[in-house]
Amino acid sequence: MGSVAHYLEVRAPAEKCYQWWRPLTHVPEIFPDVQRVEPRSAEAETTHWVVSGPAGKNVEWDARIVEDEPGRKIAWKSIEEHTEESNTVSTAGAVRFDDHGESTGVEVSLRYDVPGGGVAEAVATLFADPQQKVERALESFKEIMEGTRRGR
Repeated sequence: MGSVAHYLEVRAPAEKCYQWWRPLTHVPEIFPDVQRVEPRSAEAETTHWVVSGPAGKNVEWDARIVEDEPGRKIAWKSIEEHTEESNTVSTAGAVRFDDHGESTGVEVSLRYDVPGGGVAEAVATLFADPQQKVERALESFKEIMEGTRRGR
């Protein structure tokens, strides 16, 4: 099991930051390994994640929002499938928003458990240097919120 976290001050209101993160479908814009996050329910309480792995193999899982405090915090966790054939990746994440008026302190934290079996290599590649990936993603988020982002 591993975990990473990064905190960054963003010149944008907390509610604007929260609204960007809430559906989780924007995550691929800041995490290049994440191909897509698709809602599985109308309120996007459950999402399906598709992430690039090595040798062109994707890793996929479903996640459910487990904590939702508008303007303050969003947390999600992968849904365990409890089958022998399951390639479920055990992950959890949270984004916390500290409202400072015109700016917001944003903290992204991720936790992951690399399984054995067929997806172990793909997941190990996915989570290679996770601290750097989270730091880059949060910097990209900051650029989006502050309107300073250039094409990637």
